[in-house]
Amino acid sequence: MSTVKSDFLHELATRGYIHQCTDEAGLDKLARSEIITGYIGFDCTAPSLHVGNLVSIMLLRKLQQTGHRPIVLIGGGTTKVGDPSGKDEARKLLTEAEIAANIAGIESVFAKFLSFGDGDTGAVMINNADWLDQLNYIDFLRDYGRHFSVNRMLTYESVKLRLDREQPLSFIEFNYMVLQAYDFVELYRREGCRLQMGGSDQWGNIVGGIELGRRTEGVELCGLTSPLLTTASGAKMGKTAAGAVWLNPDMLSPYDYWQYWRNVEDADVPRFLKLFTELSLKEIGKLAALEGAELNEAKKILATEATALVHGRDAADRAAETARTTFEEGEIAANLPSVEVARADLENGLGVLNASLLAGFVQSTGEARRQIRGGGIKVNDVAITNERHVLTLSDLTEEGVIKLSLGKKRHALIRPV
Repeated sequence: MSTVKSDFLHELATRGYIHQCTDEAGLDKLARSEIITGYIGFDCTAPSLHVGNLVSIMLLRKLQQTGHRPIVLIGGGTTKVGDPSGKDEARKLLTEAEIAANIAGIESVFAKFLSFGDGDTGAVMINNADWLDQLNYIDFLRDYGRHFSVNRMLTYESVKLRLDREQPLSFIEFNYMVLQAYDFVELYRREGCRLQMGGSDQWGNIVGGIELGRRTEGVELCGLTSPLLTTASGAKMGKTAAGAVWLNPDMLSPYDYWQYWRNVEDADVPRFLKLFTELSLKEIGKLAALEGAELNEAKKILATEATALVHGRDAADRAAETARTTFEEGEIAANLPSVEVARADLENGLGVLNASLLAGFVQSTGEARRQIRGGGIKVNDVAITNERHVLTLSDLTEEGVIKLSLGKKRHALIRPV
């Protein structure tokens, strides 16, 4: 990518967004000569997107920032099938109502990253159910199924993964790559879309769409993938002991989101600053050169900048200030995440194991027991040693809350109501 001349590919290459490209020279030329319309698909498998989707969202943002037109393709149709990519087993099939509720939950995040409108580079949001729900099965097989080789499809990574591990791959899942390829062709017809982007696990699906476009429309489409991100220790991005790192504030508070980025591994800081903030590369270079205790300042900047993109600058600054007063001044900060419990529960005694579950610190009481044995759970900054410990009204501080902590960096306030 060192020879690219377009602003679009130069920006992606210098910040580490590119894994593979089907035609680098062709895409670079296209980006310099016209406004490219490009898309990424997002299936609606949960009521919020998560940190694992952020690179894809940032790809669309960079596409628009460098003068091109992004399409957010909502997978209202493909969600009914389920993408087998990266999965050992079939995804749960959702009802129409569940899919509609999930769509409502995920749509709002894109307005924070993209500018929607009717202009030449205005982003648009489209639901593939608009055409997939109308397909006639026999006609679709005749017109499009004949262009796909089962021999070739069996070599796709998503299929090989299942077969190599002797895990079942249902026929409905096997159709997913055909439908995604058709999406690309349909978007070309409707919107003049020439580029599909996505994670590296989508490479086979993207290539399938490019080949289908060539055979049915005689057009050369392009594909670009980003690396699937793992942390320096090899863990999957966006997962913690407490679950997924959601982008919607009703599923994960801005404070907890800030804390996720504050606690990343040292080795990940330079890479994450490039991918998940819009600081200049010069400034990132200075932060990346910090070592030891000074590197913590770089992590705070990463946390604040990354949180500002998702939750807004005010929420990011409040989260940073909450962390400062909590950790540096030892205060109970008003902006810490709160968990409301019935006053009667505290009158009767709320077990610390269940309180840890309610706070989202752990996913099971067994995990909470292990944390207590390791001295990891504290009540009002005092370590708990008895797994049968209960919280009562006598534990309330002057502020009328109980501060529950896991380790040094995760805190929540138990509030009686």
